[in-house]
Amino acid sequence: MASFSFGTGNAAKLLRIPLYAVGRIGTVLLPRGRRWVFGCGAGVGDGALALQRFASAAGHDTIWLTSSEREDRDAAALGIRSARKGGLRGWWHTARAGVLVVTHGLGDVNRYANGGAFVVQLWHGIPLKRIGLDSPATTQVPNVPGAALLRRAVGILYRAAAQRIRVLPAASHRARGRLESAFGLGGDRVVVTGEPRVDVLSRGAVDEVRSAASTLLRAVAGEIPETARSILYAPTWRDGAPDPAVPTADEWIRILRLLEERDAVLFVRSHPLGEGGYAPPLPSRRVRALGAPVLADVTPALAAFDVLVTDYSSLAYDVGLLRMPVLFLAPDAEEYATTRGFYGRFDNVAGPDAAADWTELLAQLDALLADDAVRDGASVRSATLSAEMHAYRDGRNTERVYQVIRARGIPAPKGAV
Repeated sequence: MASFSFGTGNAAKLLRIPLYAVGRIGTVLLPRGRRWVFGCGAGVGDGALALQRFASAAGHDTIWLTSSEREDRDAAALGIRSARKGGLRGWWHTARAGVLVVTHGLGDVNRYANGGAFVVQLWHGIPLKRIGLDSPATTQVPNVPGAALLRRAVGILYRAAAQRIRVLPAASHRARGRLESAFGLGGDRVVVTGEPRVDVLSRGAVDEVRSAASTLLRAVAGEIPETARSILYAPTWRDGAPDPAVPTADEWIRILRLLEERDAVLFVRSHPLGEGGYAPPLPSRRVRALGAPVLADVTPALAAFDVLVTDYSSLAYDVGLLRMPVLFLAPDAEEYATTRGFYGRFDNVAGPDAAADWTELLAQLDALLADDAVRDGASVRSATLSAEMHAYRDGRNTERVYQVIRARGIPAPKGAV
């Protein structure tokens, strides 16, 4: 069962229009200061965390806005000052901020206090599926009388909110075009700096990156046999619809058999906006949940895996920085292309042999785990795909983004020379 859909989310936004109006009046009356305020729809992590660490080290006054006790604890563990984004305190911090940094949307901070702010949108992945204004899913509303007018209103509100973005980093010029289209942005707002969220994959020696990732994975998922290969399965959210790739009982049996035969562990990372469906009928240490409640930000742990299995996730672009093989399981590729849409053709990314079901996927996975030549070929394809979408791989994306923000008129930290 999905836990969220664009339709219900957009209906809630329309009902909150009076609150947006009141909040906007407040931001007109209050002067903005020099503080940088951060938020992330997936928790304390992603590109927002990378930029917060950089800005804080540079001497800027920063605060993270949270939405749960778990995020409060995560921020405290990292030594980051935080406050809840809801309520008066969250509104005040957002309304007085000099810079607002988000990764998903303006709701990452207090949604009623962003008017007039310098907004930095660190989008949470290179788009493969269409997003924003390019996707019909973005303006979905419940099927009620006047739905067409409501969709038009949602589109107007979305475009207006996107125009508040002052800086939106892109991984490459190809990614830049997609983001400009999705957010309706022109001029120099979308900048090719590389994405701060993937610096962790490119900074340091390969062995050091993998060791740090393995330590993190074991800390959240428990001990993993030294000889076992680790497989990350990351299915994409279906905009509130059921996931067609959830295994049947028979498929689970075959999955577990292969994992035993090839000494592998499958880590299932369901999308944060979806829930359930990926528990095998019998308990097994060969299958482990790795959703957002277990690990809010998976990127720092990616180097611990040997194979990625996904459908339409931007992780397919990211793991190529590590030369990690990628297998695609997409039983609804044709339908998804019609209802949601892709940038380009799906088979240009997945290749001609994307699996339509678990039978095909398990055959491909078995060959990959058993044959070094197959694995090497898949590694080359993954690295090539990544090179087409990531212009930088020097671990300095965050620094470039910071320099762009400063160049747009944001002052140096107080007291800096």
